[in-house]
Amino acid sequence: MKTTIINKPIAFFKRDFLHAVSYRFQFMLQLAGIFVSTFMFFFLAKLMGGAVNNKLAPYGGDYFSFVLIGIAFADYLTVSLQSFSSQIRTAQMQGTLEALLVTPTPVWLILFSSSLYNFFFTSLRVVLYLIVGTILFGLNLHITSLAAFLIVLLLTIITFSGIGLISAAFIIAFKQGSPINWLVGTASSLLGGVFYPVNIMPPWIEHVSCLLPITHSLEAMRLILLKGAELGEISHQLIALITFAAVLLPLGTAAFLHGLKIAKKEGSLIHY
Repeated sequence: MKTTIINKPIAFFKRDFLHAVSYRFQFMLQLAGIFVSTFMFFFLAKLMGGAVNNKLAPYGGDYFSFVLIGIAFADYLTVSLQSFSSQIRTAQMQGTLEALLVTPTPVWLILFSSSLYNFFFTSLRVVLYLIVGTILFGLNLHITSLAAFLIVLLLTIITFSGIGLISAAFIIAFKQGSPINWLVGTASSLLGGVFYPVNIMPPWIEHVSCLLPITHSLEAMRLILLKGAELGEISHQLIALITFAAVLLPLGTAAFLHGLKIAKKEGSLIHY
């Protein structure tokens, strides 16, 4: 069992890595996109000047730093929404899903292993965003608590993964694009504080934004990275993320297993 837990994720990771680097041009374009996005938002921040600084005071008053962290860590939501469902959809279309699920490997280990490379590459992108922003564009990071950063990151990934599993449940049961991706992705982009602080929105919309996990994740990340906040200073965001994680991961797991049960009962695992 211990060998399986270690070796299976490594095998999946190696497979996905080799597949990614086999398309070298696309791989390099994805990395180049980090420089393009950073460059664009740097000059957008220059254009805006101090017009929004009063709204950004809790985060250091710098729009470039604010938005760079937003787009960097929003990648975790994107990969969570797409990774599980895309892996399931690909296996359906290749006719390998049923064979994969009847192996002795637990379903949770298959899901974890199949998404491992995507989360690794997303983490690499986040690190590159921060490095490029710091070296080339003067991003000022003030991290005083690595523990706070890692705890928030872990809770963020767990929470977003729960949503991703719900999305995968739609794919495995209905063989169509999941409405969860559009709904959560759009709401998070508009209301989650990715591109602008939620405090510029009307109060009733600001209350709605509190129902989105990304709002609390980005708030905590910005306070940690830009203001040097420690665990005690982000207790409100931590409580929210722990609550989301405790609800969404079991809910996502139950939804996926239910979708799997429906597909097995209908004999539609190999259909697409």
